[in-house]
Amino acid sequence: MLRVGDTICFDGAHHVVMGLSGQVVHLVDETGEQSAVSLPHLLGDPQFEVVTSIERRGRVPQEGLLEALPKRVVEQARWWERHLIEVITGLPPNPAEGARPQTEYDPQARSLRQREEAKVAELAAGGHAVGLSTLQRLRLRYQRQGVWGLVDHRAARRTAATGRVDERVVAALRTAVVEQTDRSTGTAERLRRRMEQIIAEEHGAGVVPLPSKATFYRLLAVVSAGRHTLGSARTRRSLANRPEGPFGTLSAARPGELVQIDSTPLDVAVVLDDGVVGRVELTGMVDVATRTVAAAVLRPTTKAVDASLLLAKAMTPEPMRPGWPEALRMSRSVLPHRALTEIDQRLADAAARPVIVPESMVCDRGKVYLSRAFTSACRTLGINVYPAHPDTPTDKPIIERTLQSVGTLFCQYVAGYLGSSVERRGKNADAEAAWSLLELQALLDEWIVACWQNRPHDGLRDAAMPAKPLTPNEKYAALVAAAGYVAVPLEAEDYIELLPVKRRAINAWGVKIDHRVYDSEDFNGYRGQSSGVQAHQGRWEVHYDPYDVSRIWVRNHHDGGWLVGTWRHLRTAPVPFGDHAWDRARQLLAHRGTDPATEAEIAQAVNDLLDRAERGPTRMDKRDQRVAARTRATAEPTWPRPEPPDDLTAPAEPVEAIDDADDEPGAQVIPLGVYDARKEAENWW
Repeated sequence: MLRVGDTICFDGAHHVVMGLSGQVVHLVDETGEQSAVSLPHLLGDPQFEVVTSIERRGRVPQEGLLEALPKRVVEQARWWERHLIEVITGLPPNPAEGARPQTEYDPQARSLRQREEAKVAELAAGGHAVGLSTLQRLRLRYQRQGVWGLVDHRAARRTAATGRVDERVVAALRTAVVEQTDRSTGTAERLRRRMEQIIAEEHGAGVVPLPSKATFYRLLAVVSAGRHTLGSARTRRSLANRPEGPFGTLSAARPGELVQIDSTPLDVAVVLDDGVVGRVELTGMVDVATRTVAAAVLRPTTKAVDASLLLAKAMTPEPMRPGWPEALRMSRSVLPHRALTEIDQRLADAAARPVIVPESMVCDRGKVYLSRAFTSACRTLGINVYPAHPDTPTDKPIIERTLQSVGTLFCQYVAGYLGSSVERRGKNADAEAAWSLLELQALLDEWIVACWQNRPHDGLRDAAMPAKPLTPNEKYAALVAAAGYVAVPLEAEDYIELLPVKRRAINAWGVKIDHRVYDSEDFNGYRGQSSGVQAHQGRWEVHYDPYDVSRIWVRNHHDGGWLVGTWRHLRTAPVPFGDHAWDRARQLLAHRGTDPATEAEIAQAVNDLLDRAERGPTRMDKRDQRVAARTRATAEPTWPRPEPPDDLTAPAEPVEAIDDADDEPGAQVIPLGVYDARKEAENWW
């Protein structure tokens, strides 16, 4: 049977078969001349002979398979190979230049059968008696499989990883291991007991022979490999969430095409107000195409407004801060500063952090990212939101890894570092806290510009230069030249649009939100009126800041613009505070039996809470300290808020608070209070 590549003797010359087309054979002779011969004419030539068949050519040595075999088995296969090559080609392996085959092995003078018989006689004379059929079988196997066909396959026999243990025992143990995924980590003995229960339930007691304890431990090591069955429960659950097939990949070709957002507790203790130490949360946004950290904010507790304002921060140039070195300017970086400034003048004095305008956003299913405030902000800015599948961190692996990198590249060098877990936490790590929330935010912003944006990233490799990883700034500079840049200026009204929304009616006495009443002259002419939005029963769209309850913004559905309402108890509040302190004050009053409490009572409770925090932690609950500290930490925002109305001045001192002026006769008496000698001494004069 002819094959493409065979060398044949035809018409007194050697030819190579180049192609077969039906009954036509295409040949090429030794001079390179091509010809086409019909198959009957070719086979009818008395000089026709297949000199070298493609089947007789040896296969590429399978060295990888041979390395796993015992040395003696490989040597035996090599010994057979030398003899078989001589039978097939007439020459031993690696013959000397100009060597001629022996007469009994010359393919030109002896047929294949004669050469095989000669080899059998040679081996018998050397003390290796072998039958002709055995030699022929080895030759055929060698021609089909190479050296691997000459191996004694008893030595290559593979045993199951679980050994000779009964398959029913293996299946029961696998079931027991899978059941441990969401359970607290136990011992191997608990797994053994559960395995025996499963076997008894499925096959009956005493039917299946159970392995010994030593065999069980070896079997458990094989079955639970890579599952962390007896290790970290968190790691075990994470591994169980991985897909069984190959991971899907989603590439981005331009900046902002795909952005991922997530939040995580920061592994740094922060000094809040009055020396109270607490932890904060980091909310970050990373661009997939360039690995740029588009924005990152630190807050005591992440709220919907934080995620929304993160969008505004990403689309706003990072300003240069006092004290930052000139090397951090965008004009001194690899970013195309001059070309971008011609499009967006905001970049003239910006720091070297690209402006990312998100097109698509991937987030988890936390209430912060599924809130109306965040989804409305994305819809307003034209951003598509894609929530990740439940319990599937692989849907947003880049932001997950980026937040971990912040811990290893930034947090561990900051005073007050707590470690990624309790096991890695140092002794009295909280006592090392040295930075306030605003100071730590400033350090993080500078680190992103100076370190992260200029650090080579393994995920940023150009196809033309795969050996050199690029930095986020270099990748942005390469992509923005092809994708272009569009400036998206954000104004004060954009901040209001990003705030959480509630639907309320404008009553004769104002607007009520969470037991707080807001009113102003802007509401005149709209009190008791319908907004005209029938989908919300005529209620008005109200935007509020959860970190500053001093005022609200009501959308004017009739004339456009905003109606600003101020809290009627604003002048009795010491500082702007948020919903966190308000809710805590309501809880305190409820525990005292004053539920439902009036708005004035809650406001007074907030005053007392913050006053106690200012005087010190004497007999003050730790939770109250933390709430008060977080309230003061968020009183000064890290982003610009809209200016208050012109007639709204700073809040005056609380009318109910204690006045320590000299002309006062005495202090307010607090029942069951603690005697304070210093305070009492001030009242003597």
